[in-house]
Amino acid sequence: MDTPHPSIRRRTVLLGAAAGVATGLGLGPAANAATAAGPAGMPTYRYLRDALSKPLSHNPTGEFIFPCIRGVYDKLSSPRARYHLYYAPHEDPGGICVAFADSLNGPFDDYSGNPIIDNRLPTTTVSHVSSPHVTWDAATRQFFCYFHGENFTTRVARSTDGVTFTDETPILSTRLVPGTSETSYARVFEHRLPGRNNKYVMIFMGVRNGRRIFYGWSPNGWDGWQFSATPLVNPEPDGVTDISGATLVKRNGTTYVAYHGNDGRMRITEVGDGFDRETHLGVFHSPIASDNGRAAAPSFGTMDGVEYMFYEAGPRLNARICIARAV
Repeated sequence: MDTPHPSIRRRTVLLGAAAGVATGLGLGPAANAATAAGPAGMPTYRYLRDALSKPLSHNPTGEFIFPCIRGVYDKLSSPRARYHLYYAPHEDPGGICVAFADSLNGPFDDYSGNPIIDNRLPTTTVSHVSSPHVTWDAATRQFFCYFHGENFTTRVARSTDGVTFTDETPILSTRLVPGTSETSYARVFEHRLPGRNNKYVMIFMGVRNGRRIFYGWSPNGWDGWQFSATPLVNPEPDGVTDISGATLVKRNGTTYVAYHGNDGRMRITEVGDGFDRETHLGVFHSPIASDNGRAAAPSFGTMDGVEYMFYEAGPRLNARICIARAV
């Protein structure tokens, strides 16, 4: 794919024209709000509360990143709660954690057995594991959890209940994306690309002359992964040097990537259904005072027709998980 660097242009449309929210959540249709929206019809999100009720059973470093919200009520016969929130500390030893709630309004109660994946993996021990993203694979009726450990290796594990994960398998490393020194913070979605014979795509951060968003594709989300050597989204058109924490968003009959920059703000870029464009649309969410200068790593969901955004707030090594709701 060619990677143009178009100048940032901004489209403001009414939220009523928006077609949907982040793909693959299983949380119901997107809402219509009465307020004007930001780029790509993204709603205005207002902070609701911190997501996690403390004290937590696993809190080795006092900081948490990379929330992933999942509705499980339509996937499990006897779920612990309607929603699972996955998150992790980043600093050593990290640890993939899960918390439960029956409403996206939270707060979420953490699992007493956390971490559900630690740094002592079946085939190796790493300094830390972090950045969980969980996808439901309907074909196998399993949850796939993608996470990194070390920063140059992304792995996947599987589960039938969304809590007990096994079969940790490396699927991405820097050797598969030439010129990168880190490949991490991956999220995976069902999305077919023309001519790739794939069912799933992965978007992730790669470090190559700054932090950029790269992508890969797989026929089943587990193996057969291939990766593009060309970035999908670059930081320069946004006027920043680093971008990360990307997620896929489907609205308006097209596909976008939402992510944060090193200035602490979250942006959205249209990549098209074929990942064949890079149209930077600008900032859709800026940190508020309590975010301490940084809002990052969005994960979206919808409940009762209302859109929600889970995100990490605060400096990278002192972050917490927050819930924001569309107004």
